[in-house]
Amino acid sequence: MPRTLDVYLRRNFVGQLIQAENGQLAFLYAGGWLNNPNAVPLSHSLPLRKEKFNRNECRGFFAGVLPDESKREIIAKNLGISARNDFAMLERIGGECAGAVTFVPAGQKLPERNGSYRPLSSEKLAEILKMLPRRPLMAGEDGIRLSLAGAQDKIAVHVHDQQISLPLGGAPSTHILKPAIEHFEGVVFNEALCMKLAHAIGLQTAKAEVGRVENIDYLLIERYDRSVLKEPGGAENLEREHQEDFCQALGIIPENKYQNEGGPSLKQCFDLLRGLSSAPVIDLQHLLDAVIFNFLIGNHDAHGKNFSLLYGSQKRLAPLYDVLSTAYYPDLSKKMAMKIGGEYASEKVGPKNFDQLANEAGLAKPMVKRRVREVAETVLSKTPELITGHQTIQAVAALIQNRCTKALEKFRS
Repeated sequence: MPRTLDVYLRRNFVGQLIQAENGQLAFLYAGGWLNNPNAVPLSHSLPLRKEKFNRNECRGFFAGVLPDESKREIIAKNLGISARNDFAMLERIGGECAGAVTFVPAGQKLPERNGSYRPLSSEKLAEILKMLPRRPLMAGEDGIRLSLAGAQDKIAVHVHDQQISLPLGGAPSTHILKPAIEHFEGVVFNEALCMKLAHAIGLQTAKAEVGRVENIDYLLIERYDRSVLKEPGGAENLEREHQEDFCQALGIIPENKYQNEGGPSLKQCFDLLRGLSSAPVIDLQHLLDAVIFNFLIGNHDAHGKNFSLLYGSQKRLAPLYDVLSTAYYPDLSKKMAMKIGGEYASEKVGPKNFDQLANEAGLAKPMVKRRVREVAETVLSKTPELITGHQTIQAVAALIQNRCTKALEKFRS
């Protein structure tokens, strides 16, 4: 018999994810949702319709909710399921995901709005962080149903009055916690610096702070896809906000997130945003600035899953996240995830490449080149304010300043 998962958007039942006897996925919107005048699609790639979406049509969105392949392999072993079985994975860990989507086994009730939380002592938090490489997302732990995309170890947590807790049974989280990575020195401080620098120059970014527990550094990132809903009478509830990354919106499976593997190009990203944003002029400028900033700091891993759309009363480009200087680590690829004007190598990118990007994105060439200079100058002016005595911060800051200086030389000639 086919197996089904009920799919909810916030607290609305919107349809069912179906796994046929042969293992193939399909998705079907619920009739009640299609008849709802306030209905919205789960994804730009899954427009409202009565017909089923087959595996090829729906897998980009649903697989995009799950962790990357390396983490999936470990999670699958821990849970005793196949790493390639998206349905089984969502059934086991799809309670608290990115955005407003929740997966519930057919026939089961949606968890209470705010659910329950397990407070963590410093000792227990440290234990969990040490365990994450062997048990990603705490999959298999009693009461834990968390799913976050990406390859880095991380955990979704609830923070209130500085108390960090684990969400249970699909309860909403408020923050994402990313511990240090053994093989990448100071990555927590690298990302914190880049995120704070992006914010300092005026880019919209997720709020991030460095924490430490039992000699383990971590980055605590406030979720932009969670908000507090005030009820009549003063009660407050944590509400999920609908979002999806650019790969999901374009129906591209996560295994193909890099452009050279079939992932989105910058042209596709600009076209998507121009067609969907409620404020396209503003958001296109924000996306351009993000592309320039990633180029300047040497963030070569800025692929289609590192940009998202936030669907609220308006459709807008989501704040930046997962921003760090990958160029700081010699072992990481120097090839950018998306070409700038036909060029993958950031050190070879110059004015002619940004001219080509301007053509592809439908933007004015003089404005784009001027903006590269402006962002580089602003980064140079703001970086000294963020330098501390930490060795990695000093080294990454010096690298970024050097890259900005070289960019200004190219773009002033």
